[in-house]
Amino acid sequence: MKNIQNKWVRAAIPALLLHCSIGTVYCWSIFSQEIANYIGFSKSAVEWAFSFAIFFLGMSAAFMGNLVERNIHKSSLIATICFTLGMVGTGFFIFYGGQHQHSILALVGIYVSYGFVMGIGLGTGYLSPVKTLMLWFKDKKGLATGLAVAGFGAAKAIASPIMQGMLDNLGPTGIYKMFYILAAVYFVMMFLGHLLLAKPADWVEPQTKSKDEGIIATLKTKPIANYIGIWLMFYINITCGLALISQEKAIVKCIGLAGSVGIISTISAIFNAGGRLGFSAWADKLRDRNTIYKLIFILSIMFTGIVIGTRGIQNGKGSIILIIFVLALIFMVNAGYGGGFSNVPTLLSDHYGMGNISAIHGITLSAWAFAGLSGNQMATWIVNHFGEIDANGVNPVGYQAVLYATVALYAVALVLSLVCVKKTDKKA
Repeated sequence: MKNIQNKWVRAAIPALLLHCSIGTVYCWSIFSQEIANYIGFSKSAVEWAFSFAIFFLGMSAAFMGNLVERNIHKSSLIATICFTLGMVGTGFFIFYGGQHQHSILALVGIYVSYGFVMGIGLGTGYLSPVKTLMLWFKDKKGLATGLAVAGFGAAKAIASPIMQGMLDNLGPTGIYKMFYILAAVYFVMMFLGHLLLAKPADWVEPQTKSKDEGIIATLKTKPIANYIGIWLMFYINITCGLALISQEKAIVKCIGLAGSVGIISTISAIFNAGGRLGFSAWADKLRDRNTIYKLIFILSIMFTGIVIGTRGIQNGKGSIILIIFVLALIFMVNAGYGGGFSNVPTLLSDHYGMGNISAIHGITLSAWAFAGLSGNQMATWIVNHFGEIDANGVNPVGYQAVLYATVALYAVALVLSLVCVKKTDKKA
């Protein structure tokens, strides 16, 4: 009974406290326009803060993986300090930008605070509880990691209405005050998670001659094409997910559901979180966890192909059937996007064992860093070069064209999952 309690107190609950806090990075679209208006810059200029946050999330995870491997208490404390300090800094530079309109210092300060400082907190906070969960839940590693990573996805659905309510009720200066309030709340949540998080008492870290030798030697236990395949299909899944998710609101407007954007955004966030938990729990029952990725890519290709074939985004307005097709695609991509995240650490542990999993997982999250830049930018470039903005302020032809790129990339990812990532029995 005590061991069961420890699983929740020392692993699941602190993981949720950490991930439900840092996952609010995906609430960016709620307040990005308000930041732009308040400091006197275009929305496109401010948007780089989010791209930098995702980039430094992935890169800090890649470089901090060894620290997480050695000391989860130190890494979770760094995550707590950097994430909340980044929020405070963002609030300060928004305040400064409001006092000094069009200030480059304010814009750069937001990039550094939200992008770099918060990004470090995101990467270390995301990584810190994952190995601990897999150690406590040895027989249900997918369910455990899926639960925590689902918290990262669900954070948007939980925090979005709260943030919107704060913006609506805190007055003209609410945008920077919101960051101060949230920083205090998330500091308490993350610090509590930091205090509770602990590995099982009977776990002994494997000893290696050097950190680098340990990781490299572990990766060499399988053909290097195996790891490259995992990295690339993870990268492609995130790129395609972000390409569609970044245009989600505009696509919903194209099919005549502008008044339901908020509801659909919440539902898609639920699918994102559900995919993280559902796909990873399902993978626990399979001999080869890579089967889940094959399924995600096949379903994504099928749903995207249907919308391409019917031109659902262009012709969907007024057609119930086409609207259902487009919404099904949005929800499927969100679920597959989330499922791709939750299955990576357990897939890696199945292939390479638990010895260096935090470091290997961290290096793999570099795919998230590059996809954070390429996904949004690819979609933006396509929308800007195909079709044109109509009277409703959207570009149906451009959003439809994005699907040709994503379906091709999903096909490449499916080939990688079939050819490069070899079947393996699950390791302890």
